[in-house]
Amino acid sequence: MAQDENFPDKKKSTPIKFIDLFAGMGGLRIGFENAAKKIGLNTKCVFTSEIKPHAIEIYNHNFHSRMGGTNNDSEKISHSDITKISETNIPDFDYLLAGFPCQAFSSAGKKLGFDDTRGTLFFDIVRILKHKMPKGFILENVDNLEKHDGGNTYRVIAANLSEMGYNITSKVLDSLEFGIPQQRKRIFIVGHLEEDIDLDGHKPKTTLFSEIMESGLETYDSEFTKRVLSLYEPKDLHGKKFKDKRGGDDNIHSWDLELRGTCNDDQKIIMRRLLKQRRRKPWAEIIGIKWMDGMPLTAEQIHTFCEDYTLDNLTNLLDDLTVKKYLSYEHPKQSINGKRVPDKLIDKGYNIVTGKLSFELNKIMDPDGYSPTIVATEGDKYGVIDNGKIRRISVRECLRFFGFPETYESNIPIEDLYDLVGNTVVIPVVEFVGACLLENPSTNQL
Repeated sequence: MAQDENFPDKKKSTPIKFIDLFAGMGGLRIGFENAAKKIGLNTKCVFTSEIKPHAIEIYNHNFHSRMGGTNNDSEKISHSDITKISETNIPDFDYLLAGFPCQAFSSAGKKLGFDDTRGTLFFDIVRILKHKMPKGFILENVDNLEKHDGGNTYRVIAANLSEMGYNITSKVLDSLEFGIPQQRKRIFIVGHLEEDIDLDGHKPKTTLFSEIMESGLETYDSEFTKRVLSLYEPKDLHGKKFKDKRGGDDNIHSWDLELRGTCNDDQKIIMRRLLKQRRRKPWAEIIGIKWMDGMPLTAEQIHTFCEDYTLDNLTNLLDDLTVKKYLSYEHPKQSINGKRVPDKLIDKGYNIVTGKLSFELNKIMDPDGYSPTIVATEGDKYGVIDNGKIRRISVRECLRFFGFPETYESNIPIEDLYDLVGNTVVIPVVEFVGACLLENPSTNQL
């Protein structure tokens, strides 16, 4: 859009007002402001809400006196719990931005949706929209929102927004296609009172981790990293994952590293076979449970795919692995009200015990690759090979994984930053969505 079209004087003098809910680190705000700036529009954030103390600290640090902020104390976040803020106390605005809490809908969590108190925060967005009826909004959440509860959750969300008169468009976008070396799929729901917003048309652009990677930073030594580097050349670790519940050439297991004690070749063979078999759906029917991703199998059941061992020898090898805590000896679990509960009426079996979060690191970044989705519980578990040794991803790498500008600073402990980035948005994706919303002529006629 040309700079002098559609009421240019009004565009220059009258800023587009927006509010930033569940603001986190301010990624939605930066992306929206970037989109507006590129098409010659001024913006003003008139209200911000966030509840996490370390999110408030980093947000205020970057938006109060830096990155175009002012020294006016009224611009600091002072609003925390949105459920306790009346919509009548929120200033008028043109657009609402909200990356409302996603844990209730995430495939990585319990997926309780609106049964989770975090899921009900969507209805705080609804009450604010109903009272203010702004021109439009951008909502962001995990891609699983579309499929949650068989699609019913999304239908409830879309129906509530449509009933207010908004034209609704949604699309799952992957940050990997926006010049960010992280595969992060998120759904964006955009609404406008007058326009149907088109979220198509983006031309994919990819970036490798090497393009955002720092070098020459401080590394660290631990018993884990020393063990890993004693068995593998640094260059051979690129892209490797540390977890016990999956097989594959890229995975290094606790028994490969012998982290919990020595394992003989026979035990390693048995563990590799068990990795695959414990996930096969026919075992669920044989055991008498609903299939789950990894089921305990009895020695007799394991013997069916380990016939080259006698049952007595196999049992001894399994019991030794259990003592060393490579395996657990447990009852199979039934699915009851969405929870997995041990069924003590079914014989105990052997199950692989260690998940990826039990390791000091769960992945070594590949300079010629990209990161999987970074989540809050794993931010400190991504390793980087730097000058032949191992370190965790740095503060600046964390920020670059989400497209934050180089001027953005972290003033919080890195452990808190790892937690925040796991729940933040990728700025270039938001910038694209914001441009789709703001480039429509009617959106700018304030």
